[in-house]
Amino acid sequence: MGTMQEDVRRGRPIRDLGDWTIDRLEAFTAAHDGEALEQVRVVAQSHVYRSGEPRPARLRWAKLSLLANERLHGDDPWEQARMAGQAFALRTWVIEHLGPDADPDWDPAVLAADTLAALPADPDDARARCAGRRDLPVEHIGELRRQKNLSAHASRLAAFLRPGAAKDRIAAWAAVHNLLP
Repeated sequence: MGTMQEDVRRGRPIRDLGDWTIDRLEAFTAAHDGEALEQVRVVAQSHVYRSGEPRPARLRWAKLSLLANERLHGDDPWEQARMAGQAFALRTWVIEHLGPDADPDWDPAVLAADTLAALPADPDDARARCAGRRDLPVEHIGELRRQKNLSAHASRLAAFLRPGAAKDRIAAWAAVHNLLP
């Protein structure tokens, strides 16, 4: 059976990834980018969800999943939206299930700021555009789709935010989320 690097070089699906240690996966992730990291992201994320592992180990797996996710995607707007949406979902899950902490990845206020930076449009504008979306050019519908993906975690995140402008904007995105195509 070949190594992961051999599989990547030959363009083959990666094998036996679930048996790799976190150290080995971290080293591979640091040395590669692109599609080869999708399986690293998924395997690492599955370890985060395993309640039998201690919190520090699960957070380390979460960091690996975030790193693989970041190195996996290209610069295309759809790729960037997918990357951000996956990161936001995992970060929100960690905050919900393992608890927030001072690390910026697990800080609800930082996640809210990152979310709002990825959603430059106003939620009221998005709501208004949804009403006439059948008449919109396809690229505008695509933009609304990306906004939906980027706001998928908003209702869950809002519960962890202190009252203020960021919580209000996140709540507004949560309210408009289901209206988006």
